[in-house]
Amino acid sequence: MELPAGPDEHETVAAAVHLPDGLDHALAVPVDPTAAAFFDLDNTLLRGASVFHLAKGLYRRKFFGARDIVAMLWKQAWFLAVGENLDHVAKIREQGLGYVAGHSVSELTEIGEEIYDEVMGEKIWPGTHALAQMHLDSGQRVWLVTATPIEVAEVIARRLGLSGALGTVAETEDGLYTGRLEGEPLHGEAKAVAVRALADQEGLDLSRCSAYSDSANDIPLLSLVGHPNAINPDARLLEHARANGWQVRDYRTKRKAAKLGLQAAGATALAGALAAASARRLRR
Repeated sequence: MELPAGPDEHETVAAAVHLPDGLDHALAVPVDPTAAAFFDLDNTLLRGASVFHLAKGLYRRKFFGARDIVAMLWKQAWFLAVGENLDHVAKIREQGLGYVAGHSVSELTEIGEEIYDEVMGEKIWPGTHALAQMHLDSGQRVWLVTATPIEVAEVIARRLGLSGALGTVAETEDGLYTGRLEGEPLHGEAKAVAVRALADQEGLDLSRCSAYSDSANDIPLLSLVGHPNAINPDARLLEHARANGWQVRDYRTKRKAAKLGLQAAGATALAGALAAASARRLRR
C-alpha cells in the first residue's frame, strides 16, 4: 500500500478513510492481517531523544544530581544539531539503567505516563503521527520500534493509539530493576531481527509492510520492508534513500530547523552554566 505524502505543518490532518456519520470504524475497516507499519521513535515520531526526556524526568524526581544532567544536556544538544550518535545514546541508556536499579517496573511505568504528559506529548511530530494514523485508518496494525525502554515505549504507543511497541528490555528480579539489560539494546540490526520475528509471529508479509526512520542506523530495518520511508533523515540516510528510490518526508521546515538550532545552542549554554556552577561548588 502506498500512502500519500504526509501533511505539512499548515494542513489539517485528515483520515485516509472517510466514514459516514455514525458508522463504526472497526466495522467499516477490517484489520489487514498481512500488512503493518513500523515507526522509529527518536527524531522520527518524537522530536529529540526519548531517553533524554526520560532522564530529565528522573532528574526532577531526584534520581540523580546536577552534574549527571550536564553530560545528558550536551548529548541532547548534539543529537538535535547533528543527529543520532550511537555512543551518546548508549551512554545515556547505561546511566539510566544504573539510576533505576532497585526501583520497580510499575514505578517507571507511572513516571513514563507523567513524563509523556509533561514533555513528550507536545514533541510528537504531527506529520509522522498523521502517517501512523493513516495506516491505522486503512486497517493495518502499527508498531513503535525503538531502543527506548519498553515500559516507556508502551506508554507512548498506547497514548498514540498504536497497536504496540518493541523496545529495549531491562532485567528485573521480583519486579525490581537490576541495573542490567536483558539481551541487547533494540538498535540497528537488532530492530530488523525483532521485526522479522514479530512478522513471523503475526503472519505479516514484509513486502507489504512499511517502515519509517530518521537514521542511517535503521537501514537494516528499512531494507526489510517493501515500503521504506526516510523521515527527517540524517545525511547518510538521505543519501541512501535517494540512491534507492525510497520515499523521503521532512517535517522540519526552515522555521523549525532554526528553532532546533536555537534549542541545541540553548541546551549547550545551559550545560555550560551547570558545569560552571558545579565547578564553583567543588572549589568551595
